[in-house]
Amino acid sequence: MQNFGRVMMALAVDVTRFEGVPMAPPDPILGVSETFKADTNDLKLNLGVGAYRTEELQPYVLNVVKKAEKLMLEKGENKEVATLQSLSGTGSLRLAAAFIQRYFPEAKVLISSPTWGNHKNIFNDARVPWSEYRYYDPKTVGLDFEGMIADIEAAPEGSFVLLHGCAHNPTGIDPTPEQWEKIADVIQEKKHMPFFDVAYQGFASGSLDEDAFSVRLFVKRGLEVFVAQSYSKNLGLYAERIGAINVVCSAPEVADRVKSQLKRLARPMYSNPPIHGARIVANVVGDPTMFGEWKQEMEEMAGRIKNVRQKLYDSLSAKDKSGKDWSFILRQIGMFSYTGLNKTQSDNMTDKWHVYMTKDGRISLAGLSLAKCDYLADAIIDSFHNVN
Repeated sequence: MQNFGRVMMALAVDVTRFEGVPMAPPDPILGVSETFKADTNDLKLNLGVGAYRTEELQPYVLNVVKKAEKLMLEKGENKEVATLQSLSGTGSLRLAAAFIQRYFPEAKVLISSPTWGNHKNIFNDARVPWSEYRYYDPKTVGLDFEGMIADIEAAPEGSFVLLHGCAHNPTGIDPTPEQWEKIADVIQEKKHMPFFDVAYQGFASGSLDEDAFSVRLFVKRGLEVFVAQSYSKNLGLYAERIGAINVVCSAPEVADRVKSQLKRLARPMYSNPPIHGARIVANVVGDPTMFGEWKQEMEEMAGRIKNVRQKLYDSLSAKDKSGKDWSFILRQIGMFSYTGLNKTQSDNMTDKWHVYMTKDGRISLAGLSLAKCDYLADAIIDSFHNVN
């Protein structure tokens, strides 16, 4: 460092300790939003991120969240955390992965094929080995249930099976209640540990209770269960990073020990999570009136997405003269639709039509309006039929 009068200048050096650090690839989901923002075309659509938007494609602040925040400020609640809160769904998963690595070092995690793009990163970084079980059948654009069961049965006893509690991401394809029973049978027989990722509760059926069916089924059977819970989507608190890692244990004493070690793992990771959004969630969930209002607003948000899904199907069916059956879109549920478009076709959606989506063909219907369905249908039909 040289001082020229009052101007300090840092001299460049030829050698850096970071020479071996390569540029990281763009995040497959967050990178979509960054590219979308740079596009100046008026027709552009961002269907990459699974965050709820209004019919005007604007972020939505739930009325019940406004009330809960007002109540929190009026109470003047202090900033202590007594529950095992984590940094939204991602933080919950990462904390559980660290727990598995420390206390079940020989165990493997089974992940659906396909799954949310960050699942593999989380377990890789935690040094937890994983393998995939069959889930999506491209021939039927539906669930490969027989393959799923066979792979879970074939896994080493005591494996952790990562399950999407509802509204599977990215396919939008969920098992039926009867299929969930069979999944529970196999997991119980093999002494596997069910590990639920619950990021979209309420967006599958419109009912918070119905969407909790799978988790409650396993708990009712007396199984010990991991549940990573996010409130980012269903309470519109995406930027607050509010979630929780829940572990249902066989006895209170076991739960105390597990919780103590989860807190111990969290301490060097992020010490304590933010409290503002957590108090909002606590007020909504803890007040029967506000909880009822949340259920109503959740139903309305899910209803808007169902209407968009129906309109997109209608537009595709009316415009596509090839006879292709697009009804799989109606059979899928939740925020997403797995279109079946490959990477090249998805690139055409972006490059030609300014529709931003992940390269696996997933689109977020939460980012679509009724007014844009015809335009999106034109883009999908062109990409599907004219691009290999």
